[in-house]
Amino acid sequence: MAAAMAVIAPTAASQAEVSAQACTYTNWVQGQWYTAGSIVKFENAYYIAEHDNPGYSPTVSTWYWDPYNCNGGGGGGGTCTYTDWVQGQWYTAGSIVRFEGSFYIAEHDNPGYSPTVSTWYWDPYNCNGGGGGGGGGGAILTEAQFNQMFPSRNSFYTYSGLTAAMASFPAFAGTGSDTVKKQEIAAALANFSHETGGLVHVEEINKNNDLCDESRPYGCPRGTYAYYGRGPIQLSWNFNYYSAGQHLGLDLLNNPGWVASDAAISWKTALWYWNTQTGPGTMTPHNAMVNGAGFGETIRSINGSLECNGGNPAQVQSRVSKYQQFVGILGVPAGANLYC
Repeated sequence: MAAAMAVIAPTAASQAEVSAQACTYTNWVQGQWYTAGSIVKFENAYYIAEHDNPGYSPTVSTWYWDPYNCNGGGGGGGTCTYTDWVQGQWYTAGSIVRFEGSFYIAEHDNPGYSPTVSTWYWDPYNCNGGGGGGGGGGAILTEAQFNQMFPSRNSFYTYSGLTAAMASFPAFAGTGSDTVKKQEIAAALANFSHETGGLVHVEEINKNNDLCDESRPYGCPRGTYAYYGRGPIQLSWNFNYYSAGQHLGLDLLNNPGWVASDAAISWKTALWYWNTQTGPGTMTPHNAMVNGAGFGETIRSINGSLECNGGNPAQVQSRVSKYQQFVGILGVPAGANLYC
């Protein structure tokens, strides 16, 4: 179910606000252990650890590191309100707490579970982003603009679900200039719109596809027909459910239906693909937008084997037209290299 963005009202004694000044970072050191969420400075640029790693170079792989905008705490601006975590206290979805010097947002209601126990209940949060999630989604994309983009959307696809998911991917719509951030979120939503008919379809219409690679060691425990498309990116195939679940700390291989029943999880699987997968392309859609390759390369990374290089120009045009509409709503240019 969708995670409501209700925040526990803090007491006067416990209320605190974090101003969006320069974010906290350390200079990168080769061989030093870094946990996910660590921010480092390397060769005059900033990077955030996407996964724990033993000091790999930030420019080696976007699986371990992503470029990060360290001005204004990841581009979010503003402040967020939080309370210090208290064991046994009831927290509703959307509550923000501080625990052992880090911030977390409740993905689901819970009776005071430790924020480090499970990403089902808590996710790391960028408290310099003003509660917008990720790179300050609330500032880059307002709820009114989201509703304008998707006037006929399924009520499952909530704005709060999107912003909650963005908290898990702070580099998304949080890297580069405000123009680049808005171009990236427009590009992602344009592709998601294309995949779902305007955020209308939560599940694939034709579910009679055998999307199971049984050669994988984990197989298809929910049957060979259980891994059809779901969510904004229409996550498909057992290996994608497995890998997305591994990244998010969720057993999606055994519970693929969660992608169609929990808005935050559904959005997270879409952002997982966008930020970490190259698909049939040569770069992630995230890198395509922040490194200037252009919108066309996001198409290639999502469905390039079927649509690009003349494969299906009508489908490519549909994606491009939607992207042009969305950057218009956000008030930024579309940029170059729109086609693949």
